[in-house]
Amino acid sequence: MATVSISELLPNLGYLKPGDISFIEEAYRFSEAAHHGQVRMSGDPYISHPLAVAEIVADWQLDAQAVVAALLHDVTEDTSVTKEDIHKRFGKQVAELVDGLSKLDRIEFQSQQDAQAENFRKMLLAMARDARVILIKLADRLHNMRTLEAVHPEQRRRVARETIEIYAPIATRLGLDNFYREMQELAFKHLYPLRYRVLAKAIKAARGNRREVVDKILVAVRERLPQAGIEATVTGREKHLYSIYKKMVEKHLTFSQVLDIYGFRVIVKDVSSCYLALGILHGLYKPVPGKFKDYIAIPKVNGYQSLHTTLIGPFGTPVEIQIRTQAMHRIAETGVASHWMYKSSDAELNEAQRRTHKWLQSLLDIQSTTGDAAEFLEHIKVDLFPDEVYVFTPKGKIMALPRGATTVDFAYAVHTDIGNRCIAAKVNYELVPLRTEITNGDRVEIITAPHASPNPAWLAYVRTARARAEIRHYLRTMQADESRALGERLLNQAIRSLGAKSAEIGPERWEKLARESGAKSRQEILSDIGLGKRLAAIVARKLLALSDLHPSEGRPAGSIVIRGSEGMAVQFAKCCSPIPGDPIIGFISKGQGLMVHTHDCPSARKSRADRDKWIDVEWDPQTERMFDVSIRLIVRNQRGVLAKVASAIAEAGANIDNVAMDEDRSAYTTMFFTLQVANRRHLARVMRALRRIQEVERIARVKE
Repeated sequence: MATVSISELLPNLGYLKPGDISFIEEAYRFSEAAHHGQVRMSGDPYISHPLAVAEIVADWQLDAQAVVAALLHDVTEDTSVTKEDIHKRFGKQVAELVDGLSKLDRIEFQSQQDAQAENFRKMLLAMARDARVILIKLADRLHNMRTLEAVHPEQRRRVARETIEIYAPIATRLGLDNFYREMQELAFKHLYPLRYRVLAKAIKAARGNRREVVDKILVAVRERLPQAGIEATVTGREKHLYSIYKKMVEKHLTFSQVLDIYGFRVIVKDVSSCYLALGILHGLYKPVPGKFKDYIAIPKVNGYQSLHTTLIGPFGTPVEIQIRTQAMHRIAETGVASHWMYKSSDAELNEAQRRTHKWLQSLLDIQSTTGDAAEFLEHIKVDLFPDEVYVFTPKGKIMALPRGATTVDFAYAVHTDIGNRCIAAKVNYELVPLRTEITNGDRVEIITAPHASPNPAWLAYVRTARARAEIRHYLRTMQADESRALGERLLNQAIRSLGAKSAEIGPERWEKLARESGAKSRQEILSDIGLGKRLAAIVARKLLALSDLHPSEGRPAGSIVIRGSEGMAVQFAKCCSPIPGDPIIGFISKGQGLMVHTHDCPSARKSRADRDKWIDVEWDPQTERMFDVSIRLIVRNQRGVLAKVASAIAEAGANIDNVAMDEDRSAYTTMFFTLQVANRRHLARVMRALRRIQEVERIARVKE
């Protein structure tokens, strides 16, 4: 193999200059030497894999650096070659491309999932800086999928699932339609081998029955278009197995009910010919209502453009037809790779590049607001689904969002500040709830308020990665501020209990503690205390041990004062619902901050043994909020009793948050209310008012 020239191994390099081909030849020899003696699971020499990847990359006519990176993409991972070696030999750009493609095997992760998530994050961020990274990675994955039979069945399924969930959607997001289809098909084959074989057999049997229909349609279309003066290339194609399987699953159909297993493509010279051809085809066969999509006027997010229509062909067979120009066809087939394949100034191509760049930039935006790699990957998965809805801003601008997106997603798509401050939305000039899903053609307007902030409940229904990442970032920032304030109060209490004062501890002691404990700063330590990740008593002892102060045991610490306005750093336990006036105790819960229970709470009693985590707390005499409390009433089942009870609660100055009643239809009914009261005295006032109602037989506070 060493005597064969690179032009024989990669015959499709004719688009490059002789100097570039020599550069690629050098990279091939380097890669062959590095992988010498290594074999793939199939038994083939390992060099056959980077060579196959380079061949796919050269088919796209990417530049010489990309072909070299394809040949070298596994050397830092599987051999002793380093990034610095590649940098010295082949230049900085090639080294960066290879680094973006390499896995992070040298770092220890808690789990395989963490490692995978970190690999994806690294690859996607490298791709955001240089789209060639993902093109080479997709070529790498496609060749791996083509040779997956040699791999262990369990690993085969894992790789196939990863391909169908991540790589295939990325391929379609970049407009690589051929790659997308082949990856889906191969993943389906390895993920569900039995279903694949059964479906392939059924299609083979159906192919003979429907061949006559397909030929008849092809002849009719090829004759009719030239008669109308339209030059066109018309091709018929069989739909892929996976798309048929997906339709069967989503629409609960049997194979015999999926009639449109054939599609046709009409390629014409310009945009006006697309619409002329559409009119002629609608005259030839009747269109199916609601099955027409104009992706030329409103392109898909990845830049894809075509007219899609479904017609009723001979013998009542549904036929799907795509109509597009040659330039649209190039973009549909090779997507973002068109940038390198065709140095064209076509407006369509520039638009596709602009859309791709916008999406790649959004990856960097999401990364900047995301905590860990797993969360980043979760956001990206959410954002990779290809179905879109197109909506209008009040100024008439078109925006594309994933199907199922809500008005909150729209607000964040416009601008982060609009999302963070939105309080209401109008769809087609009518006020709607923020969780309302938007549909194609809606006009959406967001109403904001200066002091509004994101609601954690939004996370339950937002659809886009950007909205989810921005909401979580805001909540994390808010929680960090609140937990720092709580952590400082807890630490001051612990220091006082040891007979010292916080003011006597100098900044150098804090710096030393941060270094020894692996924290970045004093703020991080305080935040960790507030979130329960560190114990205030232990931090206090370490600080005092680092200083000249000598702690004295046994001095009372004083209590943490609960005002009710601490935010997420202080939470009130649902098991006992404490309210001001109740004797309370605080428990430091890891990751949640300070959890406040009543003294007699059964749940709290179970964990009293962990004394280090329990601290004394007391209510501030002037609390600043309303608190939830549950009550149970047994009332005589008479007309109007619910209205009387609700009226009495309102007159006593309490809010009703929730009400429920049992299903018993006897003389008595049990009612459960969740009320919002200021304190225990306020609750007593409400209960006295309820006891005055004649129909109320019994009333009690519910704590469990």
